[in-house]
Amino acid sequence: MTRMPGKNGQLQGVAYDGESYVPLDKAVISMLDRGFVRSDATYDVTHVWNGRFFRLDDYVERFFTSIAALGMSIDETAEQVKDVLHECVSRSGLRNSYVQMTCTRGVPPLESRNPKECKNQFTAFAQPFVWIATPEQQKTGVHMIVASNERISSRAVDLRIKNFHWLDLTSGILEAYERGATIAVHPGPDGKLTEGAGFNLFVVKGNTLSTPDTNLFEGMTRRTVIETADRLQLKVEVRPIDRTELETADEVFVTSTAGGIMPVTKIDAKVVGEGGPGALTRAVQDLYWSLHESPEFTTAVRYPAGIGTEQAPKGTDQDHERQLGDRGDSNE
Repeated sequence: MTRMPGKNGQLQGVAYDGESYVPLDKAVISMLDRGFVRSDATYDVTHVWNGRFFRLDDYVERFFTSIAALGMSIDETAEQVKDVLHECVSRSGLRNSYVQMTCTRGVPPLESRNPKECKNQFTAFAQPFVWIATPEQQKTGVHMIVASNERISSRAVDLRIKNFHWLDLTSGILEAYERGATIAVHPGPDGKLTEGAGFNLFVVKGNTLSTPDTNLFEGMTRRTVIETADRLQLKVEVRPIDRTELETADEVFVTSTAGGIMPVTKIDAKVVGEGGPGALTRAVQDLYWSLHESPEFTTAVRYPAGIGTEQAPKGTDQDHERQLGDRGDSNE
């Protein structure tokens, strides 16, 4: 993912550390917090585009579902969490932002190993928008590999709970770069395809979009594609996907909060389709970004007067390539 440093190399953004709002590069948590030393935490990530949160209520609802599933709780209500997210973005002045909310287990009492005795901690931050694949990469398509290592099984860790268990995914990232690619999708314990670091997979055949059904985090962008595909007269199948299906696919794309709909045009050493982003992927991509202007899916950030006024240029469906380039200019 690409990130833009601010002045003096510092990362732009604003954080809420559980008590106050601070510059992102000054935010800290205790080195004894189990979220840091044991990956005992959950988080979720929403985003702001052109001054509007996308699916804010859904992201926050999923965050609280994950907190409860891990046997944790926070003092803040859902509405208070939304207020904090608004405040982080508002104070940052960002019009296009990656916004994370986190719940860590907290610091255990001295000599205690009982997670239940920790005081759970809510923190949040807003930073400039993050891309898994840059706008320039999206114009030509992304090179993906099938990683050699498995994704951890949901029988071990419920991957529907967003978590920091990323060593398997990090191995895939490293392998992708070593093989001249950008991203990696992982097989599961049964050999079926699952997901990659921060993204879900879709395989296109005819007018049908197919996406894996198990051993993965069910991303919000994935959910958005599933819920809105009928607007493009497309069918969606949520089912096991064999890696051999990548070889015969008409198109392949991946989805993520950090970048939306991203075309994949090369897998391992094989070109996908005609070697460029396909028309159907472009249609799904255009629909996804058009939803960012819909009151049905968005919530305006509560900026103070005169703050957050730098707006990314708008494009049209027919002017998609320029639009992607403009997003890059407004990106971190």
